[in-house]
Amino acid sequence: MNGTASARGPPARPGEQHARGSVNGTASARGPPARPGEQHVAAATPVGVAERGSARNGSAAECGIRQEDMMILVTGAAGKAGSAVVRAFARRGAPVRAVVRDPARVPWLAELPGVTVVAGDLRRAATLGPALEGVKRALLISSPREEMVDTQLSFIDAAQAAGVPHIVKYSGREAGVGFDQEVFRGTRWHGQIERYLERSGLAWTHLRPSQFMQNYLPSSVTGFDVTTRELVMPLGAGQLSPVDLADVAEIAVGVLTTDGHENKAYDITGPEALTMAEVADRVSAATGATFRYVEVTFEEQRRRYAAAGLPPHVVDLFDEQFRERHRTPIARVELAAHRTFGVTPTHFAQFASAHAEEFTGSAR
Repeated sequence: MNGTASARGPPARPGEQHARGSVNGTASARGPPARPGEQHVAAATPVGVAERGSARNGSAAECGIRQEDMMILVTGAAGKAGSAVVRAFARRGAPVRAVVRDPARVPWLAELPGVTVVAGDLRRAATLGPALEGVKRALLISSPREEMVDTQLSFIDAAQAAGVPHIVKYSGREAGVGFDQEVFRGTRWHGQIERYLERSGLAWTHLRPSQFMQNYLPSSVTGFDVTTRELVMPLGAGQLSPVDLADVAEIAVGVLTTDGHENKAYDITGPEALTMAEVADRVSAATGATFRYVEVTFEEQRRRYAAAGLPPHVVDLFDEQFRERHRTPIARVELAAHRTFGVTPTHFAQFASAHAEEFTGSAR
């Protein structure tokens, strides 16, 4: 590999075949036969929403969280997605175990109520004993890098050996109507991991958020430029349906703390399909400043990212995503998971208002 992802993604693990061009992939020699077909819940009937109310503000008891004999593990707890889930547990006073490679680098995690921090490396099973001991459900998150497939497959193996009965995979799925999930290596990698988990014999649940609202913040390579207040992308008038990370965290807590979600997949988007010009308009309205969308060609975007110092394989990854998004300009809105777990969807205008100082560069 020499540090660069090929067009086909990371190398296959022993017995695992790359699934490009095949929705279902090929059974791995490493795991048992595939479990019965997954249940897709994009149009699921909401369950118990009236009884639970809004999960975001509820206590552990109000949200149906079972604290007895239910050790829950969150991996990737130092990252944006994982830390959002850990904070959601802490807000409810619900116990959770968080695994990170180096606890000393994230001392604030251990200060959150109900959070136990343990050290562990997802790719080194020998380091995961204390993290996996007694765990009933584990949320699997790791950085979306070229080693993601090997990292997450290694964790699945370790969890299975430790007797963890249920893994919830924090996955991803593009919301464009007709988007080929196998063309973009990010969703292709997630698909490989999902299929491996399904063949493992463990109970599984897939959380499949689309693009995150946080990707528009100036701190993100894909976000607004805080100086020019421009959002530069090669998407034309295409739509995306971004979701707030906080919404996904609330849904994850619901999946991890209640029963009945085994062998199901939850597609998750925000409540609106927006063009990039509409995103800029909402940021302008929230901040009182003028933000705008600037369209460029695919080649110009590649040059911009290369000039910013992104490695060639990352430039290629974004190029795949932009081209497929441009080809599929209509975005779906999937709110069944929000309804099922009593989570009020965050609109982009709300997100922009909450992060107005970050967009304008005045945050302290």
